[in-house]
Amino acid sequence: MPRDALGHLTSGLVGPSRQVPSVIPRPEYVGRPGPRRYDGDDHYDAGQIERIRTAGRIASQAVEAVGRAIRPGVTTDELDAIGHEFLIARDAYPSALGYRGFPHSICTSINEVICHGIPDDTALIEGDIIKIDITAFKDGMHGDLCAAFPVGDVTREAADLIERTHEAMQRGIRSIAPGREINVIGRAIESYARRFGYGVVRDYTGHGVGEVFHSGLVVPHYDAAPAYSTILEPGMVFTIEPMLTLGTPEAPGTVAWDEWADGWTVVTRDRSLTAQFEHTIVVTERGAEILTLP
Repeated sequence: MPRDALGHLTSGLVGPSRQVPSVIPRPEYVGRPGPRRYDGDDHYDAGQIERIRTAGRIASQAVEAVGRAIRPGVTTDELDAIGHEFLIARDAYPSALGYRGFPHSICTSINEVICHGIPDDTALIEGDIIKIDITAFKDGMHGDLCAAFPVGDVTREAADLIERTHEAMQRGIRSIAPGREINVIGRAIESYARRFGYGVVRDYTGHGVGEVFHSGLVVPHYDAAPAYSTILEPGMVFTIEPMLTLGTPEAPGTVAWDEWADGWTVVTRDRSLTAQFEHTIVVTERGAEILTLP
């Protein structure tokens, strides 16, 4: 994703997919056009939750390892190599690799890229924001998270966006309690984001995760009530991953976006900066617990 004359990102050269040793178990969708239909639910027992936590811990440590390498001049392909090698060294499969044809092991989304950025030969520049999204598959379970990082010194506006997007995610997590509707999460996120005039991306949501990379459960990051009224229950596992932008929404709560010809890279239509944070969480008897901590 090099820059054009206005400083906006353009598609770069995407290298070949990295190899995973054959001894590391693959998710069922690898080598297929898409995942099989999932007929399970989003509730997990204590043993399954521990396996998700193990996968989530590896993914979180991989994000930290990639984060330490972020600096002006490094390419997103080099960051992909770090994340990939970290996962396979721990006998974990990079869940993104081969999911619906995604060609690399992590997502690297710079500046106006909301999500699903494909690593390529783009070199980071001082002042960029980059989002690193990594999911690990280990012992039959996925653990999924994302974090936004500044590249060198960034503007106050960009630093605030990163900090406040993280806080928006935390507020969404803190809103969880058994018996509440799942739409309470988005209400907490959007009410906080609105204080700063940020746009909230609606069309990309949190999701059930565990045995499958994405179950059918949808976790909106905006106030969707009365829609999305699934009742939160102990043992439910899903992601919360708000994407906030500096752009002015075209309609209340709506952020316009475009998808590149690669079928993955999603950018804000006005090319405004965007940040994202994500954790995999489990609903507990008293609230929620994060499963993607290092």
